[in-house]
Amino acid sequence: MDSASDPLVAPLFTCGLPIPDAVTGARPGARGTRRRTVDMHCHALCPAVEALVAGHPRRRDEQEAMDAAQGAASVAHNRTMLAEAGRRLTRLDQRLADMDAMGVDVQVLSPAPNQYHYWAEDDLAERLVRLQNEHIAALCAQRPDRLAGLGTLALQNPRLALVQLDEAVGRLGLRGVEVSTQVGGRPLSDPTFEPLWARAAELGCVVLIHPLGTQMGTRLASNYLWNAVGQPLETAIALSQLALDGVLARHPGLKLCACHGGGYLGAYWGRTDHAWRVRPEARRTPEPPSHYLRRVVHDCLVYEPRQLAALIEHVGVRQVVVGTDYPFDMGHYDVHGLIDAVPGLSDDDRLALHAGNAERLLSLAGRPFRMETQ
Repeated sequence: MDSASDPLVAPLFTCGLPIPDAVTGARPGARGTRRRTVDMHCHALCPAVEALVAGHPRRRDEQEAMDAAQGAASVAHNRTMLAEAGRRLTRLDQRLADMDAMGVDVQVLSPAPNQYHYWAEDDLAERLVRLQNEHIAALCAQRPDRLAGLGTLALQNPRLALVQLDEAVGRLGLRGVEVSTQVGGRPLSDPTFEPLWARAAELGCVVLIHPLGTQMGTRLASNYLWNAVGQPLETAIALSQLALDGVLARHPGLKLCACHGGGYLGAYWGRTDHAWRVRPEARRTPEPPSHYLRRVVHDCLVYEPRQLAALIEHVGVRQVVVGTDYPFDMGHYDVHGLIDAVPGLSDDDRLALHAGNAERLLSLAGRPFRMETQ
């Protein structure tokens, strides 16, 4: 479908919209050797989900709050590029052409974060998640050589989410799920999510952490700070809570992947470790938080080679994967150039960053991940 003129699709694109030249202007391998590449951070849209929530009072309330948090200038700018966003989020032919232009062999599709809809009551939430996950699975089935998928969960009902996780990975063949950084004010380290983390670790599936805006209210409603500062802040808070509250210590096999380079922790982890050492209320785990955060995989979406080099130095080269944030304008589409510009990496390191680390992350218990393009 052409969603450029679809009023059900239009409200979704509030986390940044694609600039066509940023996608099609990428020159894979222009600065170095072309390498097989797996993109762990890219999105797809399910129009049927929005049709189901259209007109719901809670949906309107959520959109109004997000618009206020972004500010009028950002909301207006987003609306001017809905045509590009809709085409790239919904048309498989456009997606594949963009992948070729970027030098991406495999995209791991995850839902557009605006489709979490954690406000939905149980019956509606069950239908929304089923539609979304079946949509992702159907896209992947059309091009199993180029696409893999992550689903979504109704985290507002952790018991339902547990069933949905098994359904997504077991019946639909998805490689994991995408979650936000908090659910109605509850952190991901809330005890109600403990069975979910245990099951995800048992399945060996990946959990992609991607924020939806920020809880900073209207304080960041200028200069697109809602996204530029707010979303990395949300990820830093969520990862800190998962580490300090002991979730990562209790579930060493849990496969977490953090979008946007993991937020700000990679640049300032020493302060959190210091709090762990000097504050009794922050010392609830045997090791400092950085010990556990080095188990988390981070995408490479930090834009600058020096920042990517610092992230690799902190978490290790085997804990970083490609993430473009396709198809939004806050994405980075010349991943080959970005990784080529990081000094001091061996050929094996670069191969791991481009594909090997993602393939390891996406391997389920007893089910390795490897896809060859045609």
